[in-house]
Amino acid sequence: MNSKTASLGLILCLICLFNQSLNAQTAYNNQWPGFRGPWGCGYLENGKAPTTWNADSAKNIKWKTAIPGMGHSSPVIWNDYLFVTTAVNTSSNESLKVGLYGDIDQANDSAVHEFKVYCLDKNTGKIIWERLAHKGIPKSKRHIKASQANCTPATDGKYVVVHFGSEGMYCYDFKGNLIWKKDMGLINPGWNTTPGVEWGYSSSPVIFKDRIILQCDIPKTPFVTALDLATGNEIWKTPRGNNAQTYCTPAIYTKNGKTQIIANGYMNSCGYDFETGREIWKLGNGGDIPTPTPVIANDLIYLNSAHGKSSPIFAVRPDATGDITLAPDSTKNKYIAWSVKRGGAYMQTPLIYKGYLYNLQVNGQLICFDALTGEVKYKESLNEAFSASGIAADGKLFFSSEEGNIFVVKAGPVYQLLAKNALKDICMATPAVSGNTLYFRTRHYLIAVE
Repeated sequence: MNSKTASLGLILCLICLFNQSLNAQTAYNNQWPGFRGPWGCGYLENGKAPTTWNADSAKNIKWKTAIPGMGHSSPVIWNDYLFVTTAVNTSSNESLKVGLYGDIDQANDSAVHEFKVYCLDKNTGKIIWERLAHKGIPKSKRHIKASQANCTPATDGKYVVVHFGSEGMYCYDFKGNLIWKKDMGLINPGWNTTPGVEWGYSSSPVIFKDRIILQCDIPKTPFVTALDLATGNEIWKTPRGNNAQTYCTPAIYTKNGKTQIIANGYMNSCGYDFETGREIWKLGNGGDIPTPTPVIANDLIYLNSAHGKSSPIFAVRPDATGDITLAPDSTKNKYIAWSVKRGGAYMQTPLIYKGYLYNLQVNGQLICFDALTGEVKYKESLNEAFSASGIAADGKLFFSSEEGNIFVVKAGPVYQLLAKNALKDICMATPAVSGNTLYFRTRHYLIAVE
């Protein structure tokens, strides 16, 4: 073989590898593999989403499947498979208090629960298999508005990983075979100012490059960790200092072969090196019980929180290093492109779609920002209580109220309500999208709307 032939062969091999990588990336972007879809972005653009439907007449309702127990975890989808988790109280119906209130009360979950995983056919709603991951009295308490199955599963198309907090983590293949399980210890976040109060764990696992990334901000020893997807073995574990009592799912930022793990927080939101867990940067000034997931868009990292004295939104540059905390009288610095001191959300992850950031607060206040500058485009009240995060598809935004009313809003800098559709059931979970279909997880059902 001469040098020209060898060079041509190498070029063809590189082209083939590039095409394979591109095809894999395209396939991933059309799935809904974890909380808020591919890369946690909250939207898909490969279908035509419905605007109106009717739960009573079944107009545009593709299927409706009852799921026993209670869970606020979202459905995840890979090809034709849909996965969801639940916790079934074997003695009585679960108590759930929705609406706007300030109680810090815990539910009395003293009965045996069955912690289950369901796999459904996304096209028909038929249950393909169900598995009992764990059975026992919950080891940690939950808030009266939470569930014992808050964490959304994650999948890579081969494995599906589910996390039940103090009841452990479980990995299954798509046939329902248990690959491994892992005891993560007692995971019982509550409120910083009231030791002993437990509100339930809600940080969902994230899968990237054959690793599982977890954020466990528990009272005494908060940490972020990377586990091997195939075995559950720990690769690294990094302490989170005084970041106890947060409920955020981490995010992944990758560019030019470098990957960061982004973890929202109260005292410190941080970026960590994906390979080693080393802290790269940190940012203070957050709300004191953060729940929203960081969002990556426009080559910026968006952080959002609201509770106590602070309710900020930050747009962080990904080349940040060291302590980038703002001075008290500042809204930007070398590594923060823009920020607002008031206007963040307590529960919901912001939606960034087609150049605008939509921030929905628990009281229904919807604020639209220019995602690049932070300029406010509109403020509108939806006049209901919200816990679920917004999603988008086909130029439309979908916001699910706790009462099960889905507000369909036209994307863009001017507020336009296209429809308000009732699911006729409590809705605490963030919905999913696949193709032309929206998938809503309500208090009692999975509902496909097409």
